[in-house]
Amino acid sequence: MVKIFMPIDGSAASDKAVADFIQLLDWYKETPEIHLLNVQLPLHGDISMFIDRETIQQYHQENGMKKLQNARELLNQAGLSCQYHITVADPAEMMVQFAKERFFDQIAIGARGLGAVKSLLLGSVARKLIKLSGIPVLVLK
Repeated sequence: MVKIFMPIDGSAASDKAVADFIQLLDWYKETPEIHLLNVQLPLHGDISMFIDRETIQQYHQENGMKKLQNARELLNQAGLSCQYHITVADPAEMMVQFAKERFFDQIAIGARGLGAVKSLLLGSVARKLIKLSGIPVLVLK
């Protein structure tokens, strides 16, 4: 079975990528195993001096679940199951590490929609992911 993961940031472009991916499922011989990944950015500064570690982890978990909600609902409405993951790190580097550690066959990511002229360019995370990844990246636009 093909294992695919989709980075999800909770944006409209991310939701569109999930919807577009659902439309492309006939490309695969069998329904792929789908994993969603939300990468939270670390909190900067001395925040840990004022807020305990458990509260910070809970914040990341709750925020990650909010970001994953629409993507999970889209897949559920299409009758597809998925696994989801939330991490805290630099997004592109974590995505590459996640893909390698879990032996994914493909990464499916949305291109960032920035308007008519800028839409010719990829978002910085997608561009960095393509550069760093050793596995195929499907960019959904």
